[in-house]
Amino acid sequence: MSVPNTEKSPNGSPPEIEATTMEPLEPVQTNNGRPACFSSTLQEVLFVLTATMAIAMQAMLAGSVTVASSFIGRDLNMTTAEITWISSASSLSSGAFLLFFGKLADLFGRKSLFVGSLFLFSVFALVAGFAKSGISLDILNGIMGLMSASGVPPAVGILGVVYEKPSKRKNYAFACFSAGNPLGFIFGTIFGGVATNVFGWRASFWLIAIIFLVTTIIGIWTIPKDFTAKEPVNLETLKRFDILGTVFIIFGIGMFSAALSLGETAPIGWTTGYVLALLIVGLALMIAFVLWDCWFKYPLVPMGIWKDRNFTLCLCILMLGFMAFVPGNFFAALFFQRVWHMSALEVAVHLLPMAIMGIIVNIVAGLILHRVSNKLIMLVAKLSYTSSFLLIAFNKTDSSYWSFYFPSFILLVMGADLEFNVANMYVMSSMPPSQQSVAGGIFQTVAKLCTTLGFGITTALFSSVQQRPRLATYWDPTTQPYTATFWFSVACSVAGLMLVPFLTLGTQGGKEKGVSVGTSESGAAEDNVQVAEEKKAEAEAT
Repeated sequence: MSVPNTEKSPNGSPPEIEATTMEPLEPVQTNNGRPACFSSTLQEVLFVLTATMAIAMQAMLAGSVTVASSFIGRDLNMTTAEITWISSASSLSSGAFLLFFGKLADLFGRKSLFVGSLFLFSVFALVAGFAKSGISLDILNGIMGLMSASGVPPAVGILGVVYEKPSKRKNYAFACFSAGNPLGFIFGTIFGGVATNVFGWRASFWLIAIIFLVTTIIGIWTIPKDFTAKEPVNLETLKRFDILGTVFIIFGIGMFSAALSLGETAPIGWTTGYVLALLIVGLALMIAFVLWDCWFKYPLVPMGIWKDRNFTLCLCILMLGFMAFVPGNFFAALFFQRVWHMSALEVAVHLLPMAIMGIIVNIVAGLILHRVSNKLIMLVAKLSYTSSFLLIAFNKTDSSYWSFYFPSFILLVMGADLEFNVANMYVMSSMPPSQQSVAGGIFQTVAKLCTTLGFGITTALFSSVQQRPRLATYWDPTTQPYTATFWFSVACSVAGLMLVPFLTLGTQGGKEKGVSVGTSESGAAEDNVQVAEEKKAEAEAT
């Protein structure tokens, strides 16, 4: 076996290592064996599925609400804006507290927080099924979003620690985990549609309660013990907790998101005093959070991570994708119910192709992340996104489902799942094991915040065009409000597409000779040396 030259050059610079040839992935590097914390493959598989259900919590809730929204609105006498608050409330609370719970999990342990979150989510879903007013349902959905925020970071953290080294096995696990968000939404629409059609909208919440109670029981057995170092509860730990940064980000995101959600329904719209106050103070607190964490010794979010170009671009592309995906799906389902007068079950059936395609795409993603350039995968994802919303945007009341919506749904899921897989894998690989929960918190905070932002903008567009239809005569007045929201999704997709050329991603989950794949350019030299030293040590041992 040839050993690369690891001696330093006379000027002390890192050694130059050939990057043109390829060698097969070696077991010692890729760590493809079953992690030692699992006693069997069955336990490992069930653990990955349990972790996937953590990220599916809020998505499944949003999907279920989407297909039942018009039925909930009629039963509880809610306006369109109030109906969107059911989803916005959970996104708002989830996005505001994700970083807090991420830090909490990294410092004090992950398993108990994970299991407790699954159980409490089940309990509040049960209670939500008995809600008697729109306000109480909004509040309960906000609490369920809080439980989602407390469950996702520890789930991501345990996954990141268990599958620490790059490997095909890690790709499979994270591909399954990544599927939780889009597939959770889709299966939420299916389960919610069936339950609503057979028993009423309240049954959709009770079904969610049953699903996550079963998940909790499975999780107690399958989730491995958290073997990372934990901090004692004392004054020194509290100083390192970044309490001020936590307060800044919770209230900043909360106020900003509330302003976006309230703007359209306020007495004088966006110029209402409390809406402007929430918007300005929220933005100010988020800016204060960034400045504080740039200075604080133990920041909630290490700001240096944003210097990694691929990290920043991946999250920006993901943000634009989610601003299009979730609101786009919501208004598509609302169009089915209000314009095409479908029942909840019919809506679920028409969304079924998304679920099937989602399963296929995530299987493929797990197989190709370590083989195909992730920049190319991201390009395919954004082209799929853009094509999807262009198709929906040209749909009319008398159009055929098979002409526009069916191909659009296929492309939409392809874009969402491929994009999510690439971004999630890169973000989780960018931070050390001790900060895996915070990494998951950063990732999910971006997703939730931009979802709320997308809902705020699309709700305003919908209401404005509904009151004064002014699009081209190609679209009838009934279709125009929905079309306006879809064109916004097209704009978000195109903006994300324009960022892809600036990515420098290779493959993720395997290593090429002398090249660290899936890392930033700034760290490539150090990683090259590390790979060379590992090979040299192995050769000497041989």
